[in-house]
Amino acid sequence: MPTDCISYQNSGYFSSLMNDYLDQKNNLYSLYNRFPKLENFEDQILEKQSNFDNNNRPVLVSVLQKQYLNVETSALTKQNIEDLALPNTFTVTTGHQLNLLSGPLYFLYKIISTINLTTELKAKYPSYSFVPIYWMATEDHDFEEINYFNFKGKKFRWNTESTGPVGRLSTKGLKDFFEVFALELGSSTNAEAVKKMFQESYLNHDNLADATRHLANVLFGAYGLVILDADNSDLKRAFIPYAKEELLHQSSHNLVLETAEKLKNYTIQVNPREINLFYIEDTLRERIILENGKYKVNHTKIEFSEGEILALLENHPEKFSPNVIMRPLYQEAILPNLCYIGGGGEIAYWLELKSFFAAAKVTFPMLLLRNSVLLATKKQAKKADKINLSWKDLFSKQAELLNFKTKQLSEFPIDLSPMKEQLQKQFEALYEIANHTDESFIGAVKAQEVKQTKGLENLEKRLLKAQKRKLSEVLQRITDLQNELFPNESLQERQANFSEFYLENGADLIPAIVNKLKPLEQNFDIITLP
Repeated sequence: MPTDCISYQNSGYFSSLMNDYLDQKNNLYSLYNRFPKLENFEDQILEKQSNFDNNNRPVLVSVLQKQYLNVETSALTKQNIEDLALPNTFTVTTGHQLNLLSGPLYFLYKIISTINLTTELKAKYPSYSFVPIYWMATEDHDFEEINYFNFKGKKFRWNTESTGPVGRLSTKGLKDFFEVFALELGSSTNAEAVKKMFQESYLNHDNLADATRHLANVLFGAYGLVILDADNSDLKRAFIPYAKEELLHQSSHNLVLETAEKLKNYTIQVNPREINLFYIEDTLRERIILENGKYKVNHTKIEFSEGEILALLENHPEKFSPNVIMRPLYQEAILPNLCYIGGGGEIAYWLELKSFFAAAKVTFPMLLLRNSVLLATKKQAKKADKINLSWKDLFSKQAELLNFKTKQLSEFPIDLSPMKEQLQKQFEALYEIANHTDESFIGAVKAQEVKQTKGLENLEKRLLKAQKRKLSEVLQRITDLQNELFPNESLQERQANFSEFYLENGADLIPAIVNKLKPLEQNFDIITLP
């Protein structure tokens, strides 16, 4: 069975909006700046160069150097951080939540897409430098989304409380969690490597932001990845004018709503608030609401006059946190960024933001759908060969796949469509006769047509069911294999954690994926591992 790929559009796992975006449908042209093709990056570079405030660069470099003070940093990452001070250096960025032990596999694919795109850009545009950025979502507060991961079909959950920005959350208590997880890992060389990663990331760091930075750096530091925690007062100084505009005029609300109207035939990913900012402290992240001339912090007694909240913004910008609508603007204001790489849901909400960016006079980045991957072993590929399954077959919904293979493996046709067509012709002749006699006869003919057609359909279903029983052994093998590759009849990349594959492949896992993925190609890659 060849190690092959299937297009995103043909995989059956992407929304109609993403399929139309990838097909560059005319109705979406106004919602993005440039489609992510290698030749389009030159104009994106020139636009960002003319628009970006280079005074933000020394601050960015200083913040990153402080954040990396106690991190074992590769020479390439150090160089990339230093290069960010130069006006000919640009970034490619992905963002992700602080999922425990990185969460689902697609965390890897987002970052590798980002790294590999910078490599392609360096080859195409050698007079510029390109830096891969992982923007840690340290200010998110939805802890229930990130406090677990799946390992070999089991869910490992960190049971603790979190009410503020997750990046500031203490890692205290993860020692007990680790002891349970370590038992599942076993004692192989690769298992010990995973244990070491977990211990050094989560047990040797005080908060979730530092822990996640350590883990991402261990996995990707050699490739020059730069990891940014934007929950930072110095960085937020550059965001003050945009936050002030939001507090005083709430311009994002109407602009995003107008754009969302253009997407009304699709599922709307996010809806804007009147004010798209949060107030944050270590154990608090709540929406800012304007009521009767007062700025109130939702679910608290904290409130400010206009003058008070603007003074707070000026003196303590770190107390203001952008929500899903404002975060992209914050990112693009402080980074010399060319392209954002995300999953389908992320790209969908970015498509709502272009007019808002235009009003803020910030260059809208190119939007690239991250690589998607199915990891398979050579043993699984051989199993598929033996039962004559293609990758396209395996991407089918399970019920459809089993019906298809039953019909394909049956020694006689199960599809009774020819008989249905023959029956329809017979009734056409009867209707012709009925038109020349009493009207009541037409009703009798119609009733017989419905009855006999339904009878054939029931026979077809029973025949299919009978053949499934006869072919139960091979169909069970098909089911077992698909369940291995698509756990819970879902994408592997959304279910499994990288540690499961690290046990078998060790340090070879990341290079195997890096060497395969081409971020500008719209293919769902299948990577066969040993």
